[in-house]
Amino acid sequence: MHRNLLVLTMDANNMNRLKVVLAEKNIQSKWISEQLGVSRATVSKWVNNTSQPSLEMIDKLAKLLDVDYTELLKLERKAEQD
Repeated sequence: MHRNLLVLTMDANNMNRLKVVLAEKNIQSKWISEQLGVSRATVSKWVNNTSQPSLEMIDKLAKLLDVDYTELLKLERKAEQD
């Protein structure tokens, strides 16, 4: 039996999108860190692709930035065989 799985992955391009959205909306990392209760260093790591936010944090980021969370995720369909 084959099943299709939706796999959520993050890669460098995803957080580059975060960098672009921040620039487009003229939002600073400091404001993001204050709103989410994380350090500026943490946000900087997300923006510079040295760390990835959790799925929960991606959802919060998307809401805060008024974008759909899928804009920050790469979605892949993979077939799984039982």
